[in-house]
Amino acid sequence: MITKNKTKQNKPQVMIGKKIMLVFGIFAAAIAVLITIGAVLHGTYYKNKLEQIEPYGTLVKVDDGQMHVYSMGDGEKTIVLLPGMGVALPSAEFSPLMRKLSEKYTVVCVEYFGVGFSSGTSRPRTSENYVEEIRIALNQAGFKAPYILMPHSISSVFSEYYAAKYPQEVEAIISLDGTSSAFYEEMPAFVKSLLSVAKIQQATGASSVIGALATNKKSLLGYGYTEKEISDMVTFAGFTMNDTVLAQISNSAEFIKQTMDLPFPTTTPYFKVISRQTYETPNPQMKKINMTPQEYQQKHLERIGEQAKYEILDGTHFIYLNNVERISEITDDLLTELK
Repeated sequence: MITKNKTKQNKPQVMIGKKIMLVFGIFAAAIAVLITIGAVLHGTYYKNKLEQIEPYGTLVKVDDGQMHVYSMGDGEKTIVLLPGMGVALPSAEFSPLMRKLSEKYTVVCVEYFGVGFSSGTSRPRTSENYVEEIRIALNQAGFKAPYILMPHSISSVFSEYYAAKYPQEVEAIISLDGTSSAFYEEMPAFVKSLLSVAKIQQATGASSVIGALATNKKSLLGYGYTEKEISDMVTFAGFTMNDTVLAQISNSAEFIKQTMDLPFPTTTPYFKVISRQTYETPNPQMKKINMTPQEYQQKHLERIGEQAKYEILDGTHFIYLNNVERISEITDDLLTELK
């Protein structure tokens, strides 16, 4: 009798277990179907949209590939905009700022290998190679030094390397929330190992869907972007991750290591535009070494030298989005001082 009672009591539990497994199976099957649909869309619909977009500027031969160089204006001085990491289409992303600066200057945007309309490359991703590629691309496109470099984020590190190696070619640097070259910490191996997951996510079409959903079109129009630029940025956002870009991300800490011991030339003017978000918000890396965001910025400015100036502007790390006018004024003031 005891055995029979136990059997009767176990029946409801077995049924519940089967129902849970059924629900889980349906859920897993739904995910598999969505991934399959996303992958097909990525390889057909989204890819076709990408291929229909024509380069904004000129593709020039650089080593084993082609780099995209886009320019506006014909002023006497040449400002070179260099993109931060993870920006899918810099030639569109910088366009409102380029339009404003081009009222007085020649403004050029260089898209690195693996970024925007540029091809990939087999060349190692090092600060030295980035600088040489910038120099060759600009020269091939017909632009001559000296330049005013205007780098965003990690490109600030490349710009410092450029100025240290070729001071006669860099008239000044105006850094847009640039990465500090005063602090180095090796990227953990487990973080590098996770980077390839981004390619898998991209292949499922998830990046394209997320990019479209996360885009605030109304805000971007208010910042001065055109309908086409917004559409192009959303399309390219679904194809950001490739072997060249992943190599850049993987080696990002090493770029700093390769640059930080090079003395910055005391004759090169340097102005750093810092976003308030960056200046006031500690990140896990800073907490780990017990450093405040303010100390992080101050040490960077000290490394540059006494000529370093800075200004804190409201906004996110992508400080050029909502500060076109002020960045233009800072540029005018700095270049007027040079005269």
